[in-house]
Amino acid sequence: MAKLTLGLFVAFTIVAAGQDQPAQFRTSASFIRVDVFPTAKGVPVDDLKQDDFEILEDKVPQRIASFEHVVVQTHVPEEARREPATLTESRAAVATTRGRVWVLFLDVYHVEGTGSQKIRQPLVDLLDHALGEGDLLAVMVPGMSARDLTFVAKTRSVAAVLDQVWGRRDRIDERDPEDANTKQCYPLPPVCPGGLADEIIDRRRETKTLDALRDLVEYLRDVREERKAVLTVTDGWRLFEPNPRLPLPIGVYCSGPTAGTPPLGTDPRNGRIVSSSPPPGAFSESQCEIDRMRFANIDDYQRMRDIGEEANRANVSFYPIDPRGLVASDQAMQPPGLAGVDMHTAPISPKADVTQTDARLRSLRTLALDTDGTAIVATNDIPGALRRVAADLSSYYLLGYASTGKLDGKFHAITVRVRRPGVDVRARRGFLAATPTELAAAVPPAPPALAGAVAAEASAVASALAPLALYTRDAPVRVQAMAGWNPDGTAAIWIVGDVGGEDWRGGGQADAMLVAADGQTLATSRIRVAAGDRSFRERLSTSTPVAPGDYTVAVRSRGAADAASPSTDSVRLHVATTPEPTGALFVHRGPTTQNKDLPTADARFRRTEQLRVEVPTPDGTPWSGRLLDRTGQPLSLPVSVTVRDDADGARWQTAQLSLAPLGPGDYLVELTRTQAAAGASETKRTLVAFRVVP
Repeated sequence: MAKLTLGLFVAFTIVAAGQDQPAQFRTSASFIRVDVFPTAKGVPVDDLKQDDFEILEDKVPQRIASFEHVVVQTHVPEEARREPATLTESRAAVATTRGRVWVLFLDVYHVEGTGSQKIRQPLVDLLDHALGEGDLLAVMVPGMSARDLTFVAKTRSVAAVLDQVWGRRDRIDERDPEDANTKQCYPLPPVCPGGLADEIIDRRRETKTLDALRDLVEYLRDVREERKAVLTVTDGWRLFEPNPRLPLPIGVYCSGPTAGTPPLGTDPRNGRIVSSSPPPGAFSESQCEIDRMRFANIDDYQRMRDIGEEANRANVSFYPIDPRGLVASDQAMQPPGLAGVDMHTAPISPKADVTQTDARLRSLRTLALDTDGTAIVATNDIPGALRRVAADLSSYYLLGYASTGKLDGKFHAITVRVRRPGVDVRARRGFLAATPTELAAAVPPAPPALAGAVAAEASAVASALAPLALYTRDAPVRVQAMAGWNPDGTAAIWIVGDVGGEDWRGGGQADAMLVAADGQTLATSRIRVAAGDRSFRERLSTSTPVAPGDYTVAVRSRGAADAASPSTDSVRLHVATTPEPTGALFVHRGPTTQNKDLPTADARFRRTEQLRVEVPTPDGTPWSGRLLDRTGQPLSLPVSVTVRDDADGARWQTAQLSLAPLGPGDYLVELTRTQAAAGASETKRTLVAFRVVP
């Protein structure tokens, strides 16, 4: 049987009333996650254990606190992949999926039209055959804000984009108005040298592309801690540096008026070259001069280095793809008399052409090397290279450790070693540590007091529903974790797991471990699953009290009949201050459970079942409960809330409801209570989302 992948999900569905930000369970500021891709003779190695790895930060050994082997099921038909229904679901899925997150960056300014056509089929084949279960993909182009990215599981819309001839490096019929106006400001010989306008255009285009890449990296840094792969389709960049000659007085270059010459264009009826009027909104001569001074002083070589460093900090890897394949010449030589036909009219010598070609390829290789990616350049086997990239990313290890370094804003090198001989390791090269000031600035501001009652309500409902996007498929093992407070003032952590499949028919076992942010192990538990059981529930007993803060729960599980290595996963869990809970547990009863009350880690239920939602609380007074639809509107179906005390001292608020009257869809259980706060009373609310399936 294929190796089991443990899907470990924290109960994200708890959102306090009044929040306008989704609940996030992140590691502490010093907790570093490292993606490791070990291979032997080019083939991924998938049987390594935690003890096989060693991590050093700035040559100092680090203690591995979390370990996870992620295996992505590929070749999943598009119809079997569930598309996020809303932008909120899309962004929630990016943050929590165990699949891969891809961004296809189409560098329209640095790909020729023929190149965009040539790369179409290899990319479509990659999307059709290599995207796996849980994979998400977005498309970006220069000039687009990364905040507008939409991640999808189905790729028809992406394929439609690739069907177009999107490359514009050599486009003569749809020239950028800015480029055309620069041509008008700095006309051709004998008035001005042809290369003057071309260099300004090239510098502007390269600036736009690098601005977009920097924006993309900064956005991806905050949406997901695990690795993000950016497939960058481009011919490469020259990486312009300051040119001290470019700002010289225009008389040095031009011998006559520098504006007003009509630009050349193409008659769409017959393809002939004609002069045309300046496009609407054309630059003035003074604006052209401002641009000439601005782009003369750019240092794109340093900007590319900065992007690489920021990508390391954001755990973003670039996979540049040169669609030209093997490159003989970077720039087609224009014969005399055809100047102005396309954007690059200044002829260059063969030696300069070779230098320019090398510079473009070197920029792509450097970006890939600096971000632990792979550059697909100087090869005509682009489809094969793309398949190797997809296979390489289909299996990896995710290691976590509490850094012993300082929050000094400096780059910290990471070295990952595997003790097994013959294994090559590709891993994150390091990270830029935040500073205390940056950490303080990253804390979201409190929402305005009056703004937002409607917006805050919509945000709370959307945040509670968003994790349901995770429940799009069955998994051999599914685990949920939660934290809460007991009547005696102590915090406790529980886990619930679902198991299934042939490997678990004879039972099995799961080992759970609770790790503090400083790497200290606070609790371990071995959970035995009896033959015939399909779920388990366990409270993690700690030797020392659990304080509010961030923790890691690691679980390793294996069915009795599973001959492969155990599936291992980890999750970050936040313990809130008393008496607030983090998460909720589900108990269901129906024909599929043989009319027994059984815990479950799955938020999907059938109409034939009874559902019980359990939340730990030190309070002995029953809370109020009601059922809401996915828009947050109350429904008439009653919700009965009672208090239950367990023998171990835990106390639970339990909300019971029958699902028979409900149709398929998403719903919320709302639990409210009143508690004292600063000499007054305050109403608190907990939202728990679930889904009714056919």
